[in-house]
Amino acid sequence: MFKHTDTIEYYFRLFVCFSFLIGIASMTMAENFHLDLELLNRAELKYGKDARLLLVAWEDLIIQNTERPDLVKLEQVNEFFNRMEFVDDSIHWGQKDYWATPMEFLGTRGGDCEDFSIAKYFTLKAMGVEEEKLNLTYVKALNYNVHHMVLTYFRTSDTEPLILDNLVGEIKPASQRADLIPIYSFNGTGLWLAKQRGRGKFAGSSSRLQHWQDLIRRMSEDN
Repeated sequence: MFKHTDTIEYYFRLFVCFSFLIGIASMTMAENFHLDLELLNRAELKYGKDARLLLVAWEDLIIQNTERPDLVKLEQVNEFFNRMEFVDDSIHWGQKDYWATPMEFLGTRGGDCEDFSIAKYFTLKAMGVEEEKLNLTYVKALNYNVHHMVLTYFRTSDTEPLILDNLVGEIKPASQRADLIPIYSFNGTGLWLAKQRGRGKFAGSSSRLQHWQDLIRRMSEDN
């Protein structure tokens, strides 16, 4: 699992071509996470009362788990977001590829695999999990024959990652996910070509990708 393949270079070029979002870069959520009344009012006006309640539940999730061990945080966050509905971007957003902010994802109670992974990534960072432990990882999901995004957690840089996935509810080490073939991984500090262990070969800064700039802009509008 998570072995280098002959197709890595092809998919890396594909990645650059489509300019996918690459994590959180230098921006982080507030250290003391809090959704103010104005933001909740805007969310309710835009998405409805249920969205407001869900955002409050998200805030509670972060606050109540900030001091807990990382593995507990992973379980809580994975379970919380996996209750959302999977919806293809073309149906949900009317676009071929749209990467939603956590606010958009929760407000509409659904999204695709990128939206699940991004929301988990931001939430764990808000809980205090170090960025170097978190990667958004692009994979081939063999059971569905599709390209797919998961969140990976590394206890240390040279250990086998744990996989947080909206397709499989249980968090498992990469070696137990033979249905996934990794292509590349990334976070706010860079991107890496896949290999069996760790993050693989460093492939440059993530800051040049335009989808990331668009996400930052929309997140700033949420705050």
